[in-house]
Amino acid sequence: MYSEEKKTKEISYSSALSKMQFICSRQEKCCSDIRKKLENWTLSYDEQDEIIQSLIDDKFIDEKRYTGFYVRDKYKFNKWGRIKISHHLKQKQIPEFIIMEAFESISEEIYEENLEDILSSKLRTTREEDSFKLKAKLYRFAQSRGFESNLILKIVDKLLHKDN
Repeated sequence: MYSEEKKTKEISYSSALSKMQFICSRQEKCCSDIRKKLENWTLSYDEQDEIIQSLIDDKFIDEKRYTGFYVRDKYKFNKWGRIKISHHLKQKQIPEFIIMEAFESISEEIYEENLEDILSSKLRTTREEDSFKLKAKLYRFAQSRGFESNLILKIVDKLLHKDN
């Protein structure tokens, strides 16, 4: 039977701080990632706040740095659009202004080329005779990747008219 109680682990403040420093030194983390880990341990909220503040003060956590890496990785490797990236970062409680600042590192021209490449690839593997259904499939695919509607429509129209 599933227990409603979270299993908490006994840990001292200094041990928790040390473990969090180690985790943050190995991989970029944001405050909400660390908070989730700390909540599994028997630490008061004040101690959790102190640990997070200490990590920030000692540059183990930097939300701007984290967001920059996150945006570049999700865009480059996962081929996500701004909407999906932004949504995931907001779930991690990253402030909007930091997200927008990180998006500035992506050139608009390259962003559009990336979407065109993704849709071209999808177009080659999509079997659909009806042009309206084909357009809808491509649109839904790009939307699921988190790209903006107006940009999707522009690129889909460009691709479908290029073949005609």
